[in-house]
Amino acid sequence: MNLKDLVYGTRSYRRFDESCQIDRKQLEDLVDLARMSASAANRQPLKYLLYNTPEYCRRIFPALAWAAYLKDWEGPAAGERPSAYIIILGDKEITESFNVDHGIAAQSIMLGATEAGFGGCMIASVKREALRNELRIPGNLEILLVLALGKPVEKVVVDEAAGNDIKYWRDGEGVHHVPKRRLDDLIVNA
Repeated sequence: MNLKDLVYGTRSYRRFDESCQIDRKQLEDLVDLARMSASAANRQPLKYLLYNTPEYCRRIFPALAWAAYLKDWEGPAAGERPSAYIIILGDKEITESFNVDHGIAAQSIMLGATEAGFGGCMIASVKREALRNELRIPGNLEILLVLALGKPVEKVVVDEAAGNDIKYWRDGEGVHHVPKRRLDDLIVNA
């Protein structure tokens, strides 16, 4: 897969085949991609928690909010939930500011997941204290993002945005539509 196809194919998926497992080695390989990605001032302050068992996935799921624009949807139903999670943490003993490191790391992980035949969703809407308590995450580690991973079972299509309406939506067939602004609307020549 070339880079353009990989980027275009990396979408936010929110429904998965929960029975399709991602093994620990695959999760480690994804984190290794993040490890080799850029880091502000090369501080490398990110740490990762890897979970791929049904027990832990059940414990993590309630701490996450899913698809804010889909007001009538509370998230994936049982059987369509992620089969793995990578929690990206910032180590405050290394630095108090994580800049954009977690965004870069998350995108590297998502690109790797797509290449491996998986998909996922970057989730920033997290009940952080509940998750910290549930997983006993030490206080020096700030919860930055949760990456929900699995084998996607939904179709996601990209549409051209109509004006400023960029809210994603689902049609009657359950296809997830993601409006993107036109390239000409993004490039500003001074």
